[in-house]
Amino acid sequence: MSLVIVGSVAFDTIVTPRGRVERAIGGSAVYSSMIASRFCRPMLVGVVGEDFTAEHRGILEERGVDLEGLATVPGGKTFFWEGRYGADPNERDTIVTELNVFEDFSPKLPGSYLSAEYLFLGNIDPELQLSVLEQFPEKPVTGIDTMNFWIEGKPEELRRVLEKVDIVFINDGEARQLSGEKNLLRAADKVLSMGPEVVVIKKGENGAHLFTRDFQFISSAFALDDVLDPTGAGDTFAGGFMGYLASAGDINSGTLKKAMVYGTVSASFTCEKFSVERLRALDIEEIKRRYNRLSDMTRFDRE
Repeated sequence: MSLVIVGSVAFDTIVTPRGRVERAIGGSAVYSSMIASRFCRPMLVGVVGEDFTAEHRGILEERGVDLEGLATVPGGKTFFWEGRYGADPNERDTIVTELNVFEDFSPKLPGSYLSAEYLFLGNIDPELQLSVLEQFPEKPVTGIDTMNFWIEGKPEELRRVLEKVDIVFINDGEARQLSGEKNLLRAADKVLSMGPEVVVIKKGENGAHLFTRDFQFISSAFALDDVLDPTGAGDTFAGGFMGYLASAGDINSGTLKKAMVYGTVSASFTCEKFSVERLRALDIEEIKRRYNRLSDMTRFDRE
């Protein structure tokens, strides 16, 4: 099954206690498509400037990512972000954000993308998410990411998106903000009532919690003895989740549980090196080995 991924393509300057990297390739569409390519052939939709060279495109193409939907703005500059992490990898400060060509991003899907069975809409304006959905003659299985900025700034537009999608990825703070509920179980139930069939609440180093109307599933995080750079971990989680679902070609309790674990271990790889360097060399067998290790660490007998 095919998977379309729509989101940001960026250059990131990242500072952590372990080092610094300058203008490394990043963005939600990059992280999610790089990992999804280990499960299926993702088709990326995004926008870049002329400073995004053939060498940068090659990083994605070497992983089998289809770039027909990656537009280049003549004379433009690619979205740029600079952030700094302290001792706690869950906390970061944004130093610089330059939207550049991303400010006027209006996703246009190539005709060859419109028959895709699966779609992941990264953390972009909900109006743009709606515009992408409207381009499909038949709605694919759709997952979205969103954030507090859109929950607060465009609540009605986000509600219209939630009515049309199947899966939503949010963190615990966003779940509380979107639902108005402090308790995560009640928050998830409220978000489910807005339309999606599946709500995945990401909790960083504490794993993730999946909710449907029929069952719940909790995935522990894969513990690392050293976190070099957590940038893109959430996008990698979603890309691994959606990539596995696309490869499975079916959505049921079993595939959703496996997607949660594949998303979890995928995110752990991202944290081991700066930018997408760990994902560039990653193969499916290595992912499966870590999947099995997490399975072994969390399996227990019922009484």
